[in-house]
Amino acid sequence: MSLRRWWRTLRRVLGALVLVAVLGCVLAWLGSRDVRYVVRAGIEEARILWARRPIADVVADAATDAATRGKLLLVLAARDFARDSLGLAAGETYTTYSKLRRDTLVLVLSASRYDRIAVYEWHYPVVGRVPYKGFFSFAEARREARRLEQRGMDTYLRPSGAFSTLGWFNDPLLSTIVAEDSADLAATVIHEILHNTLFVPGHVDFNESFAEFVGYRGAERFFLARGDGRNAERAAARWRDELRLARFWESLEGQLEQLYAPGIAGPALREERQRVFRLALDRMAGPLARQLETIDGRRMAERPVNNAVVIAQRFYRTNLERFERRLAQQQGDVKAAVAAIRRDVAGAADPWSALGAERGPDLFPADPASARRRARVGSPRAR
Repeated sequence: MSLRRWWRTLRRVLGALVLVAVLGCVLAWLGSRDVRYVVRAGIEEARILWARRPIADVVADAATDAATRGKLLLVLAARDFARDSLGLAAGETYTTYSKLRRDTLVLVLSASRYDRIAVYEWHYPVVGRVPYKGFFSFAEARREARRLEQRGMDTYLRPSGAFSTLGWFNDPLLSTIVAEDSADLAATVIHEILHNTLFVPGHVDFNESFAEFVGYRGAERFFLARGDGRNAERAAARWRDELRLARFWESLEGQLEQLYAPGIAGPALREERQRVFRLALDRMAGPLARQLETIDGRRMAERPVNNAVVIAQRFYRTNLERFERRLAQQQGDVKAAVAAIRRDVAGAADPWSALGAERGPDLFPADPASARRRARVGSPRAR
């Protein structure tokens, strides 16, 4: 590492630590658990930044195994394609690599009311309200989930190997995602770079769904440009599965909305919820599993389903077919479709209305100030 690069890295790490210290002081009134959480997150982010190495150096290192070298070269190529052929703001994202000591970066927690589809939010000064919470400490993640469950809430805890800071830092590629197959790895690279390009305040469902669309459709075009038909078809099939899953979760959300609308409670609500979720799991393991091309629906059906799971799934799969229609209007040109969507939603209070689509799930109470703050929180790619 050159002296200039070393000094630049040191300044960024020190800056991150100073920011953590300031946030720790601001959060002191919230209680020691929140202070510990923020300090731990800052320390872990600093470690990730400190461990960064230019991907070009890792590729040239004789100690790098052939499989990792091939994946890193693929990441650089996908990153260049995102910038040059899709018009995305790649910046310096994924030009460096950080090797972690475990295969999961964070556990991400979502929660919901038991009797309605309404996301639980964590509140912090400066960043405002956050619809999910990532934990570097897995034990603390499980304790937080149990605390919420003891309050009668639904929770969903799942791993994430990638996380976008939305341009706050030049995000390194993490070893936690290098193990993905080539199609998913390229889609992840393009997905996260899309967040640097467009992130609409207060609309997690739009931001993540748009990134899923650009990620997989962009990956398909990337592999076609490389003459790699097998991975191009893999990315296309994965996107078709995303559309199928979007319809499945939308249908389940609609059933739950009807169930909760009359305001039933107690044992009657518990029994009806169990019935709806049991039927959903049966569909997942049966008809849906037979349709899916790249995902094992039967394994999906082995996991519990509740309101928090539905919300988290819908974050990534809302109005996906609306993006497909816009792509068709642009004769299959992903770059033109991205540019058209960016023009349409620029300055719009509701990006779904700007696209001529039905509004996504209204998960957040109206609060424009907090909505602006939520745009700075960060985006985990976890489902």
